[in-house]
Amino acid sequence: MKIILMVLDSVGVGALPDAEKYNDAGADTLGHIAKAVKDFNLPNLVKLGLYHLISDAEASATKRCDASGMGIPTEVGIYPRINLIGSYGKMNEASIGKDTPIGHWEMTGLITERPLPTYPNGFPKDLMEKYEKAIGTKTLGNYASSGTEIIKALGDEHYKTGYPIVYTSADSVFQIAAHEDDKIFGLKRLYQICEIARKMLVAPHNIGRVIARPFIGTPGNFKRTSNRHDYAIDPAGETLLDKIKNSGGEVYGIGKIKDIFNGHGISNFATTKSNMDGMQKTLEAVRSPKSEVQKKNYTLHPTPYTLIFTNLVDFDMLWGHRRDVQAYYNGLKEFDEYLPELENAMADEDVLFITADHGCDPTYTAHTDHTREYVPLFVFGKNLHKCVNLGVRKTFADVGQTIAEVFKIKLNNGESFLKDIVSS
Repeated sequence: MKIILMVLDSVGVGALPDAEKYNDAGADTLGHIAKAVKDFNLPNLVKLGLYHLISDAEASATKRCDASGMGIPTEVGIYPRINLIGSYGKMNEASIGKDTPIGHWEMTGLITERPLPTYPNGFPKDLMEKYEKAIGTKTLGNYASSGTEIIKALGDEHYKTGYPIVYTSADSVFQIAAHEDDKIFGLKRLYQICEIARKMLVAPHNIGRVIARPFIGTPGNFKRTSNRHDYAIDPAGETLLDKIKNSGGEVYGIGKIKDIFNGHGISNFATTKSNMDGMQKTLEAVRSPKSEVQKKNYTLHPTPYTLIFTNLVDFDMLWGHRRDVQAYYNGLKEFDEYLPELENAMADEDVLFITADHGCDPTYTAHTDHTREYVPLFVFGKNLHKCVNLGVRKTFADVGQTIAEVFKIKLNNGESFLKDIVSS
């Protein structure tokens, strides 16, 4: 049996009740995209329950909808009746924050009650002096900015001086941009100074992620590359991934999953260059026979499982933060067209969960950072109940607890909904 957990990074589905505290009141990534683009149409996500989530009229408390689907009135018209092949709901973020690690940790059972530190006005002078001494060079920047804008502003100076560019955002990140060419700075050196930063950034500066942001090109024509690398802090406790691995199962991380968990609980991993690359690697993992890890552990654990855990980051990195509504929708369309191939590749007992880690509404004008939103929850399996309304879950950890119940393990947080989607 394989469980596939796919995170559409930043694909939120409406502002949380406390969104105003985060300057995110009214954010709605999916809903606003649906209203902003012409001929919005994601038919395969619709079959999993998409229209029920982005409809303003959807407020049903029943656990099951009509098996034939329903027409749902919204501000953008009446969605047609549709035969649902999966189940749907949305999840509240119980953790304090709206960052990638916090969202992923919560869906694997850890709720963050204290926000990770942020530095919207730049990092403290004493910290930067200590860092520059440690890496042996001055730095540029040290303020909050989008990655593309800071390269436009400081790329030329970096090109001339070789000083790395340090910047942050509204999230708990210490980002370092530098040119990949060894004559200017070099990718290996960039990774090295990121590792130095990660070791330095402990409490009270226990920043969630140090991120290498390499780029190429010449002045006036710089372009970021896919060689980004994240250096996260360790999760603050044992996660679903640790428990699966320790029980003899396998966790295969695709995309930046290994980075987010700093390697903890990961049996094997694959980095990706794009959403499509991540989707194809997920498909290959679903189609592959029993892994070597499973074969080795089979005698000790006669019912081994694999969790394939994928993050598709382009929604957030390329389109959400850059507020590119059309490109964001095109990315959703690409994922939607891929879904039937994934579903057909799944064995009868396999289960697919699709969700997100936070929002990043590309229509939002107050800022260009993540938005505090509910995240969608779609569930598909050939042997599962169809058309189940899973409601509004109290925490992302509900999806982790559901997976844990399949693995016959237990998390400290979350409520499983397995009984709602399988026959007793």
